[in-house]
Amino acid sequence: MAMEQFPVLEFPAWLHGTIATIRRKVRAEGKWWAREYLETGAFPQPRQLRQVQPGDVLVMHSGAEFGAPQACWRMHMFVGVFMDLNEGFQKEERPQARAAFESFCLNTPWGALYNAVSPPPPRSAERMADRLASLLRFWNVLQGPRYAFWSFDDDYTLEALMEDIWRKTLEAWCPEGPASVREHLALTVERMARATREECLEAVLRMIPLLVEGDNDLKHPEMLSDPGFLREHLSALPPEKFGALSSAEKYTVASQLAAWDRAVGR
Repeated sequence: MAMEQFPVLEFPAWLHGTIATIRRKVRAEGKWWAREYLETGAFPQPRQLRQVQPGDVLVMHSGAEFGAPQACWRMHMFVGVFMDLNEGFQKEERPQARAAFESFCLNTPWGALYNAVSPPPPRSAERMADRLASLLRFWNVLQGPRYAFWSFDDDYTLEALMEDIWRKTLEAWCPEGPASVREHLALTVERMARATREECLEAVLRMIPLLVEGDNDLKHPEMLSDPGFLREHLSALPPEKFGALSSAEKYTVASQLAAWDRAVGR
């Protein structure tokens, strides 16, 4: 039987290796990118790319390091780039540089993958629509590898990885949406991209019961399940704070729930 053929996929070569080697190379690449941007106003492609073979495992979260081989793909360590990017710019230059860097990354398969799996804040509906749309553009080529998130033994497909990370958010935006994760993502991106504040609020309200039900650390789950309490408190958030959770990304919403839970306790 013929093996399934996947398009050629290349990632920055410095994301493959041991933890110590990757940490050193990521810092060096961050410094290099900062210098290049200051000199040219643009971020160039990585200096060295390495082909990701079909079936290669990409470690997407530090929790999957247990059981991982000494040298492998460690996508979660890409976060180290941001420290050196920040150090390379004056404080007032950083927001523009970070925005330009994300735009550059979203036009690459590795950058699209990172921003869909570990999106940096703010995680607004508009920003997440762009990030998830970028992932969808590279969907076919990103189907070749396998993915480890909670454990190195996960052996996730791209579909299973997105199911694990985003299913609650997809259901919040598109209840009873398509069974296909890819189609559900596409429909969610379409709705997120043009959502009003009220539509974002409704998506967040649909997300919260799913989070309250699964969080045994909350001291006041009854209060945090009350639609009146939630609608009042969400509506009272300042625009910037509401915008940060308007995509209904589960960790951002969970953080806000925890803050309300502590406030109720006081």
